[in-house]
Amino acid sequence: MNNNIEFQAIGTIYTPFKNKNGMPIQPPGAKGAKGKIELFPEFADGLKDIEGFSHIILLFLFNRSDGYKLQVKPFLEDNVHGVFAVRAPKRPNPIGLSIVKLDRREKNILFIDNPDILDNTPLLDIKPYIPDFDAYPDAVAGWQSKHSGKVLQHKSDKRFS
Repeated sequence: MNNNIEFQAIGTIYTPFKNKNGMPIQPPGAKGAKGKIELFPEFADGLKDIEGFSHIILLFLFNRSDGYKLQVKPFLEDNVHGVFAVRAPKRPNPIGLSIVKLDRREKNILFIDNPDILDNTPLLDIKPYIPDFDAYPDAVAGWQSKHSGKVLQHKSDKRFS
């Protein structure tokens, strides 16, 4: 049985964050940052009607993240948690997810607000954020609950370099 899965990038994400150290760890911590997505021309038709959404979900490749550990210390604390209980960039499948504000579209370029993504990151997919589907007001945040609000001040450090 072959367990290899192949993806192709559909575009590139550009942000002001050139290196991992000191960058925001989630979109709320990136408030005020601007970025853009350049979708490859052959995928531009897939952007039809995207302008009606205020936010979009980006799935991207952690292309500068090598290897992984199944137990890690996440950015917000020094306790060890399983990699599937954190949003650490070093994962068995280095796929990132971020919800960003969509500012505007110009042909195959999307201008976004609050990206927490390294510059020149390969984009795998875009999905519209739909509050009726994606927001769960009664959701519980597990171990992270005790760190509510801290993401706004906390920046990336060298723990996943």
